[in-house]
Amino acid sequence: MFIVGCGYIGRRLARRGEAADRPVTGVVCSAASAAVLARQPIRVLQCDLEKAQLPADSTAREAVFYLAPPPAGGVRDTRMQRFLGGLSASGQPRRIVYLSTTGVYGDCHGEWVDETRPANPQVDRARRRWDAEQQLRAWRERTGGELVILRVAGIYGPGKLPLARLRKQVPMVAEADAPWTNRIHADDLVEVCLRAMERGADGAVYNASDGHPGNMSDYFNRVADLAGLPRPPLISLQQARAELSSGLLSYLGESRRLDNRRMREELGVRLRYPTLDEGLPACF
Repeated sequence: MFIVGCGYIGRRLARRGEAADRPVTGVVCSAASAAVLARQPIRVLQCDLEKAQLPADSTAREAVFYLAPPPAGGVRDTRMQRFLGGLSASGQPRRIVYLSTTGVYGDCHGEWVDETRPANPQVDRARRRWDAEQQLRAWRERTGGELVILRVAGIYGPGKLPLARLRKQVPMVAEADAPWTNRIHADDLVEVCLRAMERGADGAVYNASDGHPGNMSDYFNRVADLAGLPRPPLISLQQARAELSSGLLSYLGESRRLDNRRMREELGVRLRYPTLDEGLPACF
């Protein structure tokens, strides 16, 4: 098991590998991340994919989980470009499972979306992910390596909740103006990753979501209530355009409901937390 970008999800994935007595390698960019990862009994590689390539033969015939985010700007994933370019030295993996984003579908006006929906990324963060998907498909065609793409909904879990935002009382749009959003618990996403590596059809795309869309206002209110914090003040969508960050506005500008049937049926995933009713209390 070779995990590129061994952060929040990667560390959980590594623990599953350890529990199964599988050798695990985790790749991180910074010394601080390497120090955190070194607490787990796995091999740790510190490598900035923007500047360097992985060690020789480190990825040969490996099952690679690529979890590293793209760069913060632009429309190309240059980290993916360097990673794939370096495989001639580090060795061609047996299979790559790539964590993309459902943002590649763009704004679907609240419609239900399955994997047959054409990609239509409308913001740069999604365009970078779409670029990475295209690079990986070209790698698959060129080398014969296997590829599975997971288009992942918003991730939540212990330590990954908007508590700081709630404490600052940053406003949120009223529920009537809030778009449809989709979520998946971190532990369920780890299970999806493992099933994708073991059972996913080569070349396939799977939506990774709990299949129960909600809206952002309801999510923040639920977290606030469970944490014993005040609910965020509500503002109109017009006010939000003046008061909220461009990053959050980009999420509020897109609405879709994800169909996860292929994930459940083809990968055989049984979600531990199929709704926020089960998932959020478990975070506390």
